[in-house]
Amino acid sequence: MVAPRKTSTEPSSFGPDDDTPVFVISVAAQLAGMHAQTLRQYDRLGLVSPSRTRGGGRRYSGRDVALLREVQRLSQEEGVSLAGIQRILELENQVAALRARISELADALTKQADRADARAQLGSRIFAAGTGGEIVAVRPGERPPRFGSASQAVVLWRPGLGRPSAPR
Repeated sequence: MVAPRKTSTEPSSFGPDDDTPVFVISVAAQLAGMHAQTLRQYDRLGLVSPSRTRGGGRRYSGRDVALLREVQRLSQEEGVSLAGIQRILELENQVAALRARISELADALTKQADRADARAQLGSRIFAAGTGGEIVAVRPGERPPRFGSASQAVVLWRPGLGRPSAPR
């Protein structure tokens, strides 16, 4: 039996992702539509920082190639200088870092609000002594039900100490 061929829309569990450095400089230059010397210049300027092999060779990822295309577009179509492109990339990285931080803070705030809601729900419960000395939960403004004779027992409840203690 022949295994079905994967379509291009199916994710590959064995293939590289966008951050895996797989392209040598000549392939990256061809994919980006520029000369390998231009890639070396962009590396020296810090516009694109490819990974390095042990021998010092450059390895570009899919994300690096996309960045090279964007640098080329800004330079050729928009007329932005290399210094301007460098500043644009720095600002984009700062925006991405700030967005990630906002997301972290929003998650922490949501968790904190959930904990506060849980504490408020626990704090809104009221306990009273029933007629037999048992502890019963009642709603705010409500008295415990009276069955039989009225009890003279007093129960002291201290939050966080566990069970109520008998009067002394």
